Amino acid sequence: MKLVVVNQYDVFSKEPNKGNPAGVVINGDVLTDQEMQEIAFKVGFNETSFPIKSEVADLQIRFFTPGYEMPLCGHGTMAAVYALKTKGLLGDKTDLTIETKAGILPIKINTTTDSEILITMKQASPQFEEFKGSREALANSIGLNVSDIRNDLPIVYGSTGTWTLLVPIKQLCAFKKMNPNNKEFPAILKEMPKSSIHPFCMETFDPNADMHARHFSSPYSGTIEDAVTGTASGVMGAYFAKYIIDNKFVEPLHLIVEQGTEIKKNGRVMVQISKSNEDYDVEITGSAVHVKDLDILLED
Repeated sequence: MKLVVVNQYDVFSKEPNKGNPAGVVINGDVLTDQEMQEIAFKVGFNETSFPIKSEVADLQIRFFTPGYEMPLCGHGTMAAVYALKTKGLLGDKTDLTIETKAGILPIKINTTTDSEILITMKQASPQFEEFKGSREALANSIGLNVSDIRNDLPIVYGSTGTWTLLVPIKQLCAFKKMNPNNKEFPAILKEMPKSSIHPFCMETFDPNADMHARHFSSPYSGTIEDAVTGTASGVMGAYFAKYIIDNKFVEPLHLIVEQGTEIKKNGRVMVQISKSNEDYDVEITGSAVHVKDLDILLED
């Protein structure tokens, strides 16, 4: 038997048991791929992060859901960098690069005057693909009627490192009645059967927030709902720039995304969008808080 310590951090919140929980295993270099997957399964968080050595960046981070490895995870990145910084493993570094399966991405670490650590990560260039499936089946799969979906905005797959289906919803009140049947997702998402579903709207609970969202996991991931999503918030910001304001875009665009309210995990993601030639640069910023350490036993 092998004992592994998993540090739990709640991300996009300064309050424990809010935001999005992520596991971090500091000594990821001593683990095999199979052991990483077993740890993520036993922990059960939407993501568990494993910082390891990199030959092309300051460090590499690998991200595992309970079901499979992901190319990139926003809150998993935040948790890992926050853990390394607060444990003194990054020294005085405030700018670093991380190697991920979505590419090499820059990270900035800022400490506020009241000692809060804010982490900013640049995401991969946003990509969008058309959804050609049934709007009615899609709505029903998350417990809504097709009339709850806006007709004036497109439903598209979006990615800044991880693909999700962006679904514009008319009213905030619809989010409370959402009830996902994740097993139905692959048959509906024919273009990208492993995609998650990310409904959002422009109404918010918090008057300081710009967008509200929920995030329903692919059934292959082994989870039902992701409380507060970094990568999905980033690509949602790019969607806002591309499809909602378009020629009225004034950079940099700063957005605050609220998520997790309906499942009592209220969190905030700060999103910044800038123009880069014909494309967009996407950055997200958030904080984290250490909650507890978990001991995981691995089979020999």
